[in-house]
Amino acid sequence: MEFSLLEINDVLGDIKNLNDGKKHFLNFKNISIDSRTLLKNDLFIAIKGKNFDGHSFLPEVLKKGAIAVVIKKGMQKSLPRDFPYWLVNDTLEAFQKLTLLKRKKLNIPMIAITGSVGKTTTKEMVGEVLKKLGRIKLSHANFNNEIGVGLSILAADIEDKALVLEMGMRGLGQIENLSKYSEPDIAVITNIGTSHIGLLGSKKNITHAKCEISKFLNPKGVVIIPADDLFLEETLKDYWSGRVIKVELLNIDKQKKSFKKDDTLQGFYNPSNKTILIEENTFQISFDGFHNASNFLFAYAVAKELGIDFESFSKFDFKILEGRNRIFNSVKTTIYDESYNASPESVKACIENLLEKPRSHFFIFGSMQELGDESEKYHKEIFDLINNSNIVKCIFICDKKSENGYSSYLKNNKKFLFLNDIKDVPKEINKSTKKGDSILIKGSRCWELEKIIEFIN
Repeated sequence: MEFSLLEINDVLGDIKNLNDGKKHFLNFKNISIDSRTLLKNDLFIAIKGKNFDGHSFLPEVLKKGAIAVVIKKGMQKSLPRDFPYWLVNDTLEAFQKLTLLKRKKLNIPMIAITGSVGKTTTKEMVGEVLKKLGRIKLSHANFNNEIGVGLSILAADIEDKALVLEMGMRGLGQIENLSKYSEPDIAVITNIGTSHIGLLGSKKNITHAKCEISKFLNPKGVVIIPADDLFLEETLKDYWSGRVIKVELLNIDKQKKSFKKDDTLQGFYNPSNKTILIEENTFQISFDGFHNASNFLFAYAVAKELGIDFESFSKFDFKILEGRNRIFNSVKTTIYDESYNASPESVKACIENLLEKPRSHFFIFGSMQELGDESEKYHKEIFDLINNSNIVKCIFICDKKSENGYSSYLKNNKKFLFLNDIKDVPKEINKSTKKGDSILIKGSRCWELEKIIEFIN
C-alpha cells in the first residue's frame, strides 16, 4: 500500500525542495523511522527519543536511498540543498498522523486492548481466534506505546483481515493519544488493577487512564469490559456513550446457580480439563488458570462481534510468550515461568494456579515495582496469602532496605527466605525441593528472573 505525495501533503503540509514536474508521480511504499531497516525510496521520519535522535542519522539515510524525509524545523541545514523534505514542529506527531492515514486506508477492523494485567496474553488469544477470518496482524511483542502502536499499523497490509493492537500507558492522556491515531472499532479493557499506581497515584486515576481507549472509538463500535467492576462501568460513561459488553467468568460448579444478565456474556471454567463453556460452545485452551480462561472470554467476545461462528467444541493452542505461561520440566521439578513482570493482581492469580498443581509448592518471588507509597501494603497482602496457603517456601528477592522492613513484619517466619541477588536463588531452591515439586517464578521485570531457570534442577 503506497502513500502518494498529495496524501502526505494533506497531512503534513507541502513538501519543500521538490521539482514541480515530479509532484504528481512521487509515491512512497514504506514509512521508516529506523535507518538500519530503511529501504531505497522510503520516506524517513527523524524522530527524537530519550536515547537517540533520528536527525543524526540523516547522512546514512540519504546514502541508503531515501527519497524524502520528515524533519524538525531548524534541521534542514543537515540536508543537501536540493533534497526534498517536510518541515514540522514535532516529528513524533507527524509520524502518528501518518499512521492514522495508513489506518484509514486499510479499512479493516481495528481491535485495541488495554488493562492492568493480561493485555498481551489477551492480544495473542484474540489473534489466534480471529484466524478464522484469514490473516491477522498483531502488534509485535509488547509494542504498546506511541511508537510501537504506530509501527504496528504501518506494518499492516490490505490483505490482513484485522489488526489487533496492545495499548499501554505510564500516565494520563497516553492511551487517549494512542486511540486518537488508531481509531479502533473494538476496545477491550481486561481489568483495572494496581500496576503503575506509583505513577498515577490511585486506582481511580488508573481507571480513567484505561477508559481513554474509547475516546476515538468508532461510534458504531463497542467496548468490552469485565462485569464485576462497577467503578469501571461508571467511569466509562464519562468517555463513551455507545455499546458496552460485559463479560463474566465463573467456575463450572456455579453454572446451575448463576443468574444470567441480559447485558453480560458469561463463561464457565472447568480447571480439571481446562475447558470453558460459553453460550452453547465448549473450548479447550492450552493455558492453565482461571485468569487465562478469563482472558479467553474477551477473545470470544471480540470474535463474536466480528461474526465468527464456532463449532460446538473448539481447541486452541496459543503461542507461548517469554516469561508468560511457560512450563519447564527440570530434572526433579516442574517450573512455572511467569517471570516477565508482576503486579499484585497477577501474582495472586499465579499463586492460585500454582496451588492447583500436585506435590509441594514453592514460590520464587521478585519484589513488585511501580507501586509507590502502596508498595508495602500490597507486598504484605501477598505475604499473608502465601502464609495462609500450603506453599512450602517463598524465596523473596528484594533490596536490603525492603528486607529490613518486611522481615520484621513476618517475624522470622520460616516459610520465607529473603535474598538480595538472584544468583543465590538456584542453590537455595535446589536444596529445598524434592522430585515432583512445583515452582512458580514471578517478579518485576527489573529482576530478570528468567536467567535463573537453567540453574534449577
